[in-house]
This record gives sequence, structure tokens and C-alpha cells, in this order.
Amino acid sequence: MSEETDGLARRSMVSGMGMGLLAAGAFAATQAEAQTARNQIAQHLEDNWLDRPNAAHRLVIDSTTSEGGGGALAFANNFFEANKNGYRLEAPSIAVVVVLRHFSTPFAYNDAMWGKYGAGFTAPTHFTDPKTKQSPKINVYNAAGYGFSLPNFGVTIDAVATKGVQFAVCDMATHFFAMQIADSMKLDPDAVYRELTANLVANAHMVAAGIVAVNRAQERGYTFAYSA
Repeated sequence: MSEETDGLARRSMVSGMGMGLLAAGAFAATQAEAQTARNQIAQHLEDNWLDRPNAAHRLVIDSTTSEGGGGALAFANNFFEANKNGYRLEAPSIAVVVVLRHFSTPFAYNDAMWGKYGAGFTAPTHFTDPKTKQSPKINVYNAAGYGFSLPNFGVTIDAVATKGVQFAVCDMATHFFAMQIADSMKLDPDAVYRELTANLVANAHMVAAGIVAVNRAQERGYTFAYSA
């Protein structure tokens, strides 16, 4: 190899190393910018209930319809069962939040509230109890004996709550239902609201809005799914 050719080869190698260093530097800068962006996401004490330090896998399931609320229970149960059977992971390694907002919100209230206000809960959607064909008098998603007649396929709220599922309950929708019920029954909306929030299902948390809970959960490492 001539001196001229040898010099050209050395210059090409040095040039290639320089391009590689530039690319590595650009990648590191991009990673640093991404980390900075993550660090800039504000965390609030109101959302600390979402923290599950021992959970290796986290899922938030959003629902906005009567049917979607039931489906979310089935999906949550499937998530636990698949992780157990396919990966040998038990409940402490799994964190699931089901968001009940818009027209799925009333399923966060217990049987006493359904017995008292069931018709008001289902007035906007005309959702009915498949057994009676009337407005439910109980929270049907927390009752046995419905099987495949409901979209939860028999998976109850208490059953998934026992596994650790938490429920985010929309405060804005709760105010909406309280006002609707109070208007139709000539009651004090604030009193109805207080009654509803005092009669939630297990592992339920009132949140400023369901859509906010969807956002906050993802900011804390939960992946997103939607139950229609």
C-alpha cells in the first residue's frame, strides 16, 4: 500500500469514528432530553394512591359506558389470569386501575345507592337489569347469577378488588348524577352527592375527573386500554 493510499485509509477511519461519536452524542442528548421531560411531569399527593412500588406491570382500563364498565372487569380479571398462567406472576406484581367515568360512573356505587337511585343512574342510557328488564335495583356488576347475560361475564367488582384492582371514580360525573337525581326527586343535590361518595364499592377512589385519572395513571407508568 502506498503512503498516499495508507493516509487516505487512516483519514477515512478517523472520519468514520468521528461520525460514530457524533451519532452516539446525539443519541445521548436525545435520551437526556427525554429524561428531562419525564422529570418535568408534576406529581401530586392526590394521585399517590396510584403508586404500587412492587408492581412490575401496570394497566389502566378506561370505561365511559354502562357496558364498558362491565367489560373492564372482565379485562382486568383476564390480565391477572394471563399473567399468572403465562408468566407465573401473582397479584402483588400486577397493578390494575379501572376508571369509571361518564355513564359507567354509577357502577362505583353500592347496592344501597342502586336500590334508592337506580332509575336515575340508568335514565340517560336506558341500561336495564337482564333479569327484570327494568332499571337495576342493585349494582349488577357486583352480583352473582348473571353469567354471560352481562359484559362482565360474571366477574364481580368484589372479585377483582380482592386481587387488588382499584377504581377511579369520576367526581364530575358524580356531581352530574347527583344533580339529575335531585332534580327528578326534589332533593338537595349536595346531600345526594355526599350520600353517593359515602357509598362506594371496595377499593374506590374519588378523582377530580375520570379523564384526569387516565392521564395521571399513564404518567405513573400504567399502560392504557379502553373498554367500549
